[in-house]
Amino acid sequence: MIGSIKSPVHQVVAWLDDLLWLVYPELCVSCDKPLNTGEKCLCTSCRFHLPKTNFHLEEVNPIIKHFWGKVKVEAAAAYFLFTKGEKVQHLIHQLKYRKRKDIGVFLGELYGYDLKKSAVFSTVDVIIPVPLHPKKLRKRGYNQSECFAEGLSQSLKVPYDVKSLKRKKETQTQTRKHRFERFENVNNVFSVTKPEQLKGKHILLVDDVITTGSTLVACAEALLDVPGTKVSIAAIAYA
Repeated sequence: MIGSIKSPVHQVVAWLDDLLWLVYPELCVSCDKPLNTGEKCLCTSCRFHLPKTNFHLEEVNPIIKHFWGKVKVEAAAAYFLFTKGEKVQHLIHQLKYRKRKDIGVFLGELYGYDLKKSAVFSTVDVIIPVPLHPKKLRKRGYNQSECFAEGLSQSLKVPYDVKSLKRKKETQTQTRKHRFERFENVNNVFSVTKPEQLKGKHILLVDDVITTGSTLVACAEALLDVPGTKVSIAAIAYA
């Protein structure tokens, strides 16, 4: 068939792609094994065997319980369970520190298709990533949570907003802080700059990893000050 015949140029490009793959094979961001043709970011094995939580299908799950008594959220879930030293940690490290923005977008797109199966998450009006302080954003070059929000937006067919929620002041890293110190560190740090655009909307607040949840609580409190808003939470992983 004429339509299936490749031009000489396309044949050369395909040959060069194959040669490049042999020299510099694209690796799975979870297990570091070479990806096969058609695979993206994750190999097929990792895509289906990484520890998914499926919390989006449970109205009461460990993450929603995590926020009880702290802030009112409609639903809360995360794609994977995070265990120190395991594949999900390696994946998150690639996203945050190796400039692999494509990982966040890819995972967001995958998880968005799962969230569509949830009665609560399917009613989201807008997606808002946890913002970085401008100084940290300049240093890193991108916000990993924004990458995740972009992917979720693509599959949920819902816009994502990076302007309405701002971090007012720079804070110290949360990594080595205890639970109470984390809450103190982000107290009154976030503010809503465009409340009129969020009024009455169901907001999906997203982050990369949920640990104590202190940053998400602070963000949610700021968003819930806007009349009529509801907040749900989603993350790539739950520690």
